[in-house]
Amino acid sequence: MIKTGAEHIASLKDGRQIFLDGEIVEDATTHPAFRRAVASVGQMFDFHSAPENRELMTFETDTGTRANRIWQLPTSYEELVTRRKGLEAWTELHAGFLGRAPDHVASCIAGMYMGLPAFEAYDPARAKALADYYRYARDNDLYLTYVIINPQADRSKSAAQQKDPFLSAAIVDRDAEGITVRGAKMLATGGIMANEVFVTCIQPLQPGDEAHALSFAIPMNTKGLKILSRKSYEAGAPSVFDNPLSSRYDENDAVLYFDDVKVPWDRVFIVDSIEMTGKQFHATPAHVYQNYQAQIRLKVKIKFLLAIARRTCEINGTTNFPQVRETLGQLAAEAAMVDAFVAAMEAKGSMVGPYFIPDRHTLYAAQTLAQQLYPRFITALRDLAGGGMIMLPSSVHDYENAELAGLIEKTQQSPAANAEEKVKFYKLAWDAVGSEFASRHTQYEMFYAGASFVVKGHSFRTYDWEGANGLLDRMLGSYELADEVKAPASPARAAE
Repeated sequence: MIKTGAEHIASLKDGRQIFLDGEIVEDATTHPAFRRAVASVGQMFDFHSAPENRELMTFETDTGTRANRIWQLPTSYEELVTRRKGLEAWTELHAGFLGRAPDHVASCIAGMYMGLPAFEAYDPARAKALADYYRYARDNDLYLTYVIINPQADRSKSAAQQKDPFLSAAIVDRDAEGITVRGAKMLATGGIMANEVFVTCIQPLQPGDEAHALSFAIPMNTKGLKILSRKSYEAGAPSVFDNPLSSRYDENDAVLYFDDVKVPWDRVFIVDSIEMTGKQFHATPAHVYQNYQAQIRLKVKIKFLLAIARRTCEINGTTNFPQVRETLGQLAAEAAMVDAFVAAMEAKGSMVGPYFIPDRHTLYAAQTLAQQLYPRFITALRDLAGGGMIMLPSSVHDYENAELAGLIEKTQQSPAANAEEKVKFYKLAWDAVGSEFASRHTQYEMFYAGASFVVKGHSFRTYDWEGANGLLDRMLGSYELADEVKAPASPARAAE
């Protein structure tokens, strides 16, 4: 099944419990806090279901049906690159500002499926549940979000040691039908617009945390599941002209609270196993595959921001200033670095069983440097713009006043654009760089993969230290002190 935008939007009218500003949101698809973001996701589904995009965006499954390439399991370098081209095209629809669009968690579940032997060694019944779920999500064209982080509380204590042992989602009961889960998880980015949620824990668990060692997937409208939305940036951006990004691409983040939610066994992939909770990411291709998708998204986003940088200089007439060209050259080099990392992790990929997987260390190197690059990129864009992003008309309504419209025409001067074009561009630039929406994105890009020490730890663990040490040892073994220093004379010979 390949959904259209209308079909996906209709699937969200399912009675899910969304809380915003102290009230229940009856229908996210029409609510002013979410409707444009939902429509943007609908456009993604329209794009991938369009007949002219069939080869770009879909592949033939093992059952002979077509599915979105986000579910594809590449068996060669060529198939991996073909899949990436589809993901790039999809990402360009939102310029990388939907961090948890449907391709992210689908990549995670696909990576887990590729590592099915690890699940089979753990528990054949749980492995079957995972395999069946992968095919179900793929064949029904589901949009998945996930919650894999525990709420921040006393971070010096484990999940089970918190004042409330059910602060973080944990198993409170089980029977022949399934498990019952109570507690909270974060961050359900994109959850407002998703069909289902994958629930687990990517943070290290300690002995005693077994009740928190779980992995499952359920629909967003499951009884007892409460979606606690953060502040909506879209709600504060009623005009697309004034806020072209936050009005359409605020994917939202939410805390999910599981109020004794019943999860059937055929949706449970891990239960009680601290070891397997970690292995589902790192003993399978899941962690690599999902973060490879994130780097594809980032390369599109950085390309978009680089275009903003160049256009800023054109609008301001500063492109030929030597110091400005130096800055643009540096940004262009960094954008090329992100692009090159994606190509390198593909080219250096290897077979894991029957599947071709991007190179693990190249991915973690890319993430390590990207966490540092993004805030620098944003700062550089601010430097290039100066006050241009700030001194803008208060809103689109200023144009409804003839006198104000005339003053805007007079004061918004540019050698490369008329006043309306300049205002339109700088409204977009501010929404990408300086608005509250933009600030959230800077924080997101710095931490979505974990704290910097976590990402650097992945890089440390996966680097080819053996190869590097071999190079060093061969060099050290190529010369000796004895080759250059004569043996000293004995004391008796020296006296003679």
